[in-house]
This record gives sequence, C-alpha cells and structure tokens, in this order.
Amino acid sequence: MKKIFIVTGEPSGDKLASTVISQLMKDIPDIEYLCVGGLHLNKIGIKSIFDLEEITYIGFTSVLLNIFKIRNRINTTVDQIIKFNPEILFSVDSPDFTLRVSERVKKINNKIKTVHYVAPQVWIWRKNRVKKLKKFIDHILLLFNFEKKYFDKENINNTFVGHPLLEHNNKSKVDLSSIIDKEKKIISIFAGSRNSETSVLLPILCDFIKIMNENSQDYIFIFHATDENRILIANYLKNISLDNIQVISDENIKFQILSNSIFAISKSGTVSLEICNLEIPSIIIYKINMINYLIMKSLVNVKFANIINIINGKEVIPELLQSECNAREIYKSVIYLLKNPVIMKKQIDTCRNTINEIRSKTSSSSEASSILSKYLIS
Repeated sequence: MKKIFIVTGEPSGDKLASTVISQLMKDIPDIEYLCVGGLHLNKIGIKSIFDLEEITYIGFTSVLLNIFKIRNRINTTVDQIIKFNPEILFSVDSPDFTLRVSERVKKINNKIKTVHYVAPQVWIWRKNRVKKLKKFIDHILLLFNFEKKYFDKENINNTFVGHPLLEHNNKSKVDLSSIIDKEKKIISIFAGSRNSETSVLLPILCDFIKIMNENSQDYIFIFHATDENRILIANYLKNISLDNIQVISDENIKFQILSNSIFAISKSGTVSLEICNLEIPSIIIYKINMINYLIMKSLVNVKFANIINIINGKEVIPELLQSECNAREIYKSVIYLLKNPVIMKKQIDTCRNTINEIRSKTSSSSEASSILSKYLIS
C-alpha cells in the first residue's frame, strides 16, 4: 500500500491539507496516511503524531521562547516520517516548521518525494530561500500565478493550483433564523486561528462592539472561530455583558453567515480572500508585540499586510496595524464605510477584479491531488 505523510504547522494549513487529501481519497482510496495535523485532517480519519497546538506560535519572540520545544518536535516528526517510510512527504504552509522537516527528511532518505503546498512568500521577504529549496523540494504547489517566476528562475518544479478559498462553493444552505435575529444586520469578525493572536485581538474587538452598541442596536456580531480557539473566545465573552455576540465554529454555518453579512473585520491572513470572494466589504486588523513588529518591518519588502493590497500596490482594503488597531479606529473605519456605499462598492469591484485575475480555472484541490497522484505512480 502506498503511503503519504502530511506535515502542517497551524490550523489554516491543516484545513488546506484536508481539502486536497479529501479529493485524493476519492481519486485513489487505497493509501495509508499519517500526519502532523489538527481537527480537519482528523475528521477525515488521519491520525496526528502529536497535537498541532504544540508547534503553533506567532511572532519571533514567541518562537524564540519555545525554540527547544519546536526543535524537539521537528526531531520527533523527522523520526516518525523515516519510520513510516512514505512515498510522499506532503508539507503545507508554515515553512519555518514544515520545510525544516522536509530538508532533514530528504537528507536521510532521498527516495521520499517532497511536495510542498503554499509557497514561502519570497516576494515579501527572504528571497534567497528559493535557491535553498531546490536542494530538497521536488515540487511546489502555488496559490498565486504571479509566484511562478520566482521558482521558474531556479528551475524548481512548480504548478499554479490556485487557492481553495476562491473556488465556487456548493455548501448546503443553512437556515439562520434559529441562530440570528432577522432584524439584526450581521458583522462578521475573524480574530485569527492561533490562540496567541486571538488573545491580543479579543479585548480590542469587544471594546469596538461596546462603542457600536452605544450608537446603534441594529447589529449582531459573529465571531468566526476555529475548533481550536472556540473555547478561548467563548470563555472570554462570558465575562463581558454583551448580548449581541455569538461564536460559530461550524464551517457550513460560518460560510452562510459570512455570505449574509453586511461587513467583515478580519485579522490579516488568507481568510480575507474568502471575504473578498463573497463580495463582503471589510477592513484588516493586525497587532503583535512591538519587538516582533520592528523585526518584521525591517525584513519585509512590501508596504501592505493584505494580499489584495499587495497585488494592487495600494490600500484597497483599509489596514489598521499596530497602534491603529484599537477599538476607536476600528469603529471609525467601519462606520465610515457603512455610511459610504459608493466607497464600499469601489472596494468590492476592485477585489472582484483582483480575485478573477488570481483564481485558478479549475479546482485547486483537484489540481493539487493530481500532482500527488503522479508522484505516487512514478
């Protein structure tokens, strides 16, 4: 029986991996799997060798403080992969963890094919990484077509598969009437997938909601949680007296709620693509400790945090970063856009055009699955 070992480093990567492997299971059902993953891979029956939360850290200082734990987990993962002896090592995103594992594995057993999904963002920082990747990665699956030139230049096998968040979604309809008051307008809130980033943004977002409530009772605020941080958010909300907040972690319900939202507030990340794809006006927020921010600012090559803004070279979606990421500024930005439908329409139109430029013509998960299939057969 053919074997695949999957390595992820955070919940978003776990989710991406599960979409590809779910498709591969349909195409080739007789494959044995093992992984470093989370709830999404677990739901499709793949065992993880340890809890994903043990390696999910944000920021340079957090990584440094946990460096020995991370190194230990890299060693454990490499040992388990060599023992499992798969045909393919399928790594997804989180390059500082997953690619370190791939590099070590390739040195020990060159016969294991290494396929990486979600290229390191070399167009943002650390461009020299591309040359190094050639030594241990057999194939890279790209989310965005403009990334190809960086890997073509070094003759690294790569395929533009597109982003699964941009696929036309056929999720079943959910009746929201039992969950949400029809009289209320929905504002969706995405406070991140990692507990460390959610903990920073939660107090700020709740203060923003208090300000909104002081001025209007027309809104309900829905936190889009992951299975990993749902309890953290729910426990925090228990201690504040706000009755127009809900926390949802079910993927199908989250999709329907976002589709019916009048606005979204999102932590900088890939979820902003899903928001744009559904043509929901939004703003981006981001806040980390000052040391991490200064280090990151000195390393990056771009002016913006959001991929839509980076591609356009201008601020299409407002970004509130660091000191500007506070309750009062979020309130001012949200109200300004809600009161100016022409500006909101301009944002939506620009996002639609950008999404159409970077969207794959086929299914991302099917494209990625077909690449894995070829390496299994070869």
